[in-house]
Amino acid sequence: MGVPIRGWVLAQRHCRTAAGSLGPTSRTAPWVRERDGMGHRAKTIIGATTARRWAVDALMLAAMGLLLGFLGPFDSDDAPIAPRYAYWMTCMLGGGLIAVAVDESLGRRLPVLWRRVFLTSALATPLVTLFVVVTQHLMFAEQRWSIYLPLLWQVWPIMLAAMAVRALVWRRLPTRVETRTLVVPPLPEAEAVFRRRLSAKRRSARLIAIEAHDHYLRVHTDAGAELITLRFADALDELSRAHGWRVHRSWWVAADAVEAVRWRRGAGEIRLVGGLTAPVSRTHGPVLKEAGWL
Repeated sequence: MGVPIRGWVLAQRHCRTAAGSLGPTSRTAPWVRERDGMGHRAKTIIGATTARRWAVDALMLAAMGLLLGFLGPFDSDDAPIAPRYAYWMTCMLGGGLIAVAVDESLGRRLPVLWRRVFLTSALATPLVTLFVVVTQHLMFAEQRWSIYLPLLWQVWPIMLAAMAVRALVWRRLPTRVETRTLVVPPLPEAEAVFRRRLSAKRRSARLIAIEAHDHYLRVHTDAGAELITLRFADALDELSRAHGWRVHRSWWVAADAVEAVRWRRGAGEIRLVGGLTAPVSRTHGPVLKEAGWL
């Protein structure tokens, strides 16, 4: 038995001398250390978040204690000011944190917010009532356990209100998703065939809209309008890869020329560059809706 062990030790020493990173001198691999560091940072962040939540809860409960000390409910207004405020601050902080602990334990088991509020206040009330009785005994030398049951009906509505306020403070607001329409300039070849039908003055101008008039088209550009002989359907085919939409049975508009869209009573209107307006029909309205204009 001694020889194999001695041989193993010698082999181990040899590995340590030769490789350096093997054997007993080998330390934790870098990726393991990195993972441990990330885990430690994650725990630190979670701990800081939890501490912040408890601190906010404590401040909220303290504010409620100040309010109840000012109001003096349940005949507590007969007590002197200082003991009254101290009593309500103690009850709200101690009892409230008991209810918060109960609520945190129910968080994953009961995700429905308002059901959890009612259940938390109901489950925490007996413990909080016991805390209130002990507080009264310590602060006012009152040892009356007979008030425990009647006190339950006073503690429960206060706990219910406190947990409801806490639920509103920590509620998750609905996520607001903003959508924007990014209009990419059309590729030169997308409008090349159609542009060759225009005069030299407007062939390289910015295309704004096309308006159908029987067998003619009025082509609106930033260099003015021009009439050409072409069917509207053929123009739509030639502009099928261009960035634009058919918004009416006789109108096509360039996407980058749209400034505003107004919809009213099942029909709409588009304001285009240069002060031009085009109608929007009910049939073609969904196209603008998908693009984010409606």
